[in-house]
Amino acid sequence: MFSITVIAVGKLKEKFYLEAIAEYRKRLSGYCQLELLELPEQRLPENPSASQIEAALAKEAEAVRKAIPKHSLLCVLTPEGKQLSSEALAVQMGQWKLQRPGAAFVLGSSFGMDPSLKAQADFMLSMSKMTFPHHLARVMLLEQLYRAENIQSGGKYHK
Repeated sequence: MFSITVIAVGKLKEKFYLEAIAEYRKRLSGYCQLELLELPEQRLPENPSASQIEAALAKEAEAVRKAIPKHSLLCVLTPEGKQLSSEALAVQMGQWKLQRPGAAFVLGSSFGMDPSLKAQADFMLSMSKMTFPHHLARVMLLEQLYRAENIQSGGKYHK
């Protein structure tokens, strides 16, 4: 069974997001082995300098690298990534399943993601040109992963 690891920088606290994540975790359990990892966001002052942000992102990237399962395809979510339709994501995931035993999807912190992590990625994915809260993006990613799996299996969820 394909393994999907979602690595998110930042703690999720809101009950409604937690409930949505629990629902998609349950739905995905029939399609893949899902692991959700939350890594701590580096603390920064209220108005951090560019160098402080850069240092924080580098530390977060180091923690992310340690959490990526060996032999997994690395997909980072970033605004400059490729935008895919749900059907195209399903096709892409089908191709990944032929290449690797699993995929790791990384969501950066509220300040973004270290450029070195983006450079290391096998694939950069963008949800939209719009900006979303990182917590909502986590739910959206899980929904799209579920939708892609359902499309691949010929299910009726995708209309």
